[in-house]
Amino acid sequence: PVELAMGGDTPALRAGILSALATGCVIVGGFLFLKRQKSLGELRRLSYYRDLWEREQEKLKQKLVKTDITRWIFEGEKIKETDQGSDAKCKEDTPCEPLLRVGGVDISFLKGSDEALASLVVLDFRTLKVVYTDFQKVRMINPYIAGFLAFREVDVLANLLGKLRRENPELYPQVTLVDGNGVLHPRGFGLASHLGVITGSPTIGIGKNLHSIDGLMRHEVERDFKREVKEGKRCFTVLRGKSSTIHGIALQTTEKSTKPIYVSIGHGVSLETARQVVTRCSITRIPEPVRQADLRSRELIRSWKS
Repeated sequence: PVELAMGGDTPALRAGILSALATGCVIVGGFLFLKRQKSLGELRRLSYYRDLWEREQEKLKQKLVKTDITRWIFEGEKIKETDQGSDAKCKEDTPCEPLLRVGGVDISFLKGSDEALASLVVLDFRTLKVVYTDFQKVRMINPYIAGFLAFREVDVLANLLGKLRRENPELYPQVTLVDGNGVLHPRGFGLASHLGVITGSPTIGIGKNLHSIDGLMRHEVERDFKREVKEGKRCFTVLRGKSSTIHGIALQTTEKSTKPIYVSIGHGVSLETARQVVTRCSITRIPEPVRQADLRSRELIRSWKS
């Protein structure tokens, strides 16, 4: 029993319990249970993938763009005239265009299975109505390793975007919201960044929960966020780590939201532009592109079961 061990007078006994928890044991009903240990072959396989993916991740990260590839004009926004003619933000290397189409991608897993359903939706940014939907069923072959989720999920999402680009290029999203983090990641290159780089498309990372990185603690961030929300207006908290790096923002997407979502740069979008896009396409706490991708994939899975 854990309560007896942790309450004992022997420091070594208490230390042993903590060590067991750190090496794969779990507490259930106040008792300590040993989880199945990975075989030596499994450990070697995971180590091989980790080393391989870490090198690939670093290589792709060199292509990451954290600024706006395109300066989007939101509905009702006017371009300011300057001495040079157009808005200074609309330079030759940063073209301006209206933001009309925004995508959302998500993956839903079939319970108790390695099979999953990837979904892509495209919304009219002005009305937030879905104008395109596509799905692809996939079996996850690669192992899950914390920090390398993209290597399990990115290929099928890239396939969906590639298919849309080939068959209906007029509906291709100008920016895609990804159910997964971008630079808000232990190595600064999460699923949203990975997808953006390999497709060459602007992406924004959307996290429903905050994973502790660079000294950022979820309970502290949410405490500070709730304090600021009491002002009664939409707001955001900058996620600045102990290294002084800004990893993203905790954003209140609607006036009724008391819990933030975590927005980060994916690829080809600045953090300020990401904030504006996410805020403008949110009806509920979860931005509509990601919400619709999730809802539609889950609905299709339910139809299969019935």
